[in-house]
Amino acid sequence: MSEATIDKQRVAESFSRAAATYDQAAAFQRSVGHNLLARLAIQLEARDIVDLGAGTGYFTRALSQRFAVPVAGLDLAEGMLRFARQSVDPQQHLLLDYPRWVVADAEALPLRPASQDLIFSSLALQWCPDLAQALAEARRVLRPGGCLAFNTLVDGTLYELQRAWQTVDGFVHVNRFMPTTRLQELLGTAGFASWRCDVEPHVLRYSQLGDLTRELKALGAHNLNQGRPGGLTGRARLRALTEAYEAFRQPEGLPATYQVAQVLMFKES
Repeated sequence: MSEATIDKQRVAESFSRAAATYDQAAAFQRSVGHNLLARLAIQLEARDIVDLGAGTGYFTRALSQRFAVPVAGLDLAEGMLRFARQSVDPQQHLLLDYPRWVVADAEALPLRPASQDLIFSSLALQWCPDLAQALAEARRVLRPGGCLAFNTLVDGTLYELQRAWQTVDGFVHVNRFMPTTRLQELLGTAGFASWRCDVEPHVLRYSQLGDLTRELKALGAHNLNQGRPGGLTGRARLRALTEAYEAFRQPEGLPATYQVAQVLMFKES
């Protein structure tokens, strides 16, 4: 997300409230997370792994199965981790330790220096007010040769919704995300030995605008920016928004575009 526009406490509270509904609405989130997981080299060996922004623990469990080691799930939202802890399937962990769930801030990781082989983070770091600090923390806790694998949303995400709202009023209704050029600048100055950033466009389709807005609410990812309007949105403004969004309708439905940066970074050996 854009720098200096994020209230981390509000982010944590929003995602905590969405814990029970998140998985039912997270098909896109799982898809891009699996794309990130597939980018990890087959020969990558990792004994100590962190799932940063673990949420309900879906990729915490996937990483544990992939590498056959216990994985620590870290998240800013305590409610998400509480849900993750209750959702562990004992049958999947007969040969492994149970996941360790830790409330943690990506900008101040409660981990020892050079203690991790892999930090995996899917659609979490866009909620950091200071991405450069989060990258510095990841580099600090990685062992030499360790990998930070993360994806994040960049500018252009939900641009249809943003433009539709701009025809209604001057408030900030849609989360703002970092331009790709700014992200690449931060990656290039983070001190890693090598890195790669690929941007994937994804276009989701909805029959009605309400389907999209309900999904965003279920995910806990509705508007968290400074400058958002207070109170409820009136019927007249909702009608105006719906009419404006209809201008984007295609035969397949109403589009919602996401721009996903898939990033791999390696610490010097």
